Amino acid sequence: MTDTRIRRIDARRVWDSRGRPTVEAEITLHDGSVGRAIVPAGASTGTREALELRDGGPAFGGLDVQRALGHVRGEIATALAGRDAADQAALDRCLVELDGTPAKTRLGANATLAVSLAAAHAAAASAGLPLYRYLEGSPATTLPLPLPQIQIFGGGAHAGRRVDVQDFMVVCPGARSFAQALEWTAEVYRSAGRLMQRRGALHGVADEGGWWPDFDSNEQALQALLQAIEEAGYVPGEQVAIALDVAASEFGRGGRYRLGLEGRELDADGLIEMLLRWTERYPIVSIEDPLAEDDLQGFARFTRAVGRRLQVVGDDLLVSHATLLREAAAAGAANCILLKPNQRGTLSETRAAWQAARELGYAGIVSARSGESEDTSIVHLAIGWGVGQLKVGSFARGERMAKWNEALRIEQALGARARFAGRAVLGRSPAAP
Repeated sequence: MTDTRIRRIDARRVWDSRGRPTVEAEITLHDGSVGRAIVPAGASTGTREALELRDGGPAFGGLDVQRALGHVRGEIATALAGRDAADQAALDRCLVELDGTPAKTRLGANATLAVSLAAAHAAAASAGLPLYRYLEGSPATTLPLPLPQIQIFGGGAHAGRRVDVQDFMVVCPGARSFAQALEWTAEVYRSAGRLMQRRGALHGVADEGGWWPDFDSNEQALQALLQAIEEAGYVPGEQVAIALDVAASEFGRGGRYRLGLEGRELDADGLIEMLLRWTERYPIVSIEDPLAEDDLQGFARFTRAVGRRLQVVGDDLLVSHATLLREAAAAGAANCILLKPNQRGTLSETRAAWQAARELGYAGIVSARSGESEDTSIVHLAIGWGVGQLKVGSFARGERMAKWNEALRIEQALGARARFAGRAVLGRSPAAP
């Protein structure tokens, strides 16, 4: 007999992929089921994200999380004792009301999300199901395995701003399975490493495992990525294509964009023109944050220019927020939402953003952060919610490979029920504003 009432909530300080403190919550139910979850942290963050709570002071550069841990063990544990972990919506509503601030500034999004995710894991364990099956609800005939976006060259805030563009990634729309997409990406990643070595420019990897950039211009990185695809033996655009995360909020403000690598400044129209030129020269199928979060009209102009043939992803613009998504849709900005649970602070709020995206005709990508851990929850969210795309960084570093490998296990477990999303998830357009 299962009993999904919460008996105990605890928390511990663990360490992320940058060696920085973060929060892990552990929930024990009355039937003995246990769920755990670790919260990641981003380097490139939108100003409207929910805020993680850090201690300040001298310890670990002010990044310790003892206050957040105290909230989990104290106020949150008291408020949720005896509540049903299987009622995710009610549990998350309690967390939101307990915090009482729009951006989780009192308890911290790192405290609330750790508890929200741990509760989902505990309820899934009580039901005897992996998390993706628990989140799925009524079993469908097939479940989509997401198309992975995988970083080959890191940049922006993930690589000391050595190049302005944050992620130079590949997707494999021509692959027939998730496993094959990873095989192809592995070859492209190795090819890019050899290319950098030949140039005498192999300097290790960036935050998310992509090769450390050593280029004279942003476009030179695109040229190198195209060459790596070709040298790996794949047809650019057909088998393997390019996806970018420009992360324009990191170098743009007030409609002006400063490209530090190239020593020049552009207005929004100039940046749009540059990106349009890139889409004509290279097999680019997806661009994330092409304009800054404070440039909704520029974002909309870019979407109108390419949105019928290209995936335009909103991250800093939307921060996994259903209301902000509806505002962007009314302006005609973006056609895909990036979903990062720690941008909101609870599982239910993140899922609400995905539900709004589906209603509006937007595609979605579940995404990791640059400061990650071995936690694989987001893989289960992408598959259980049927989001269709997954972005966790590069094809190196354990915290990244843990997630890719978890998706491989799920694909194998699903057997005939697994349906690889492939190219079908790309190029979707939103409803007209």
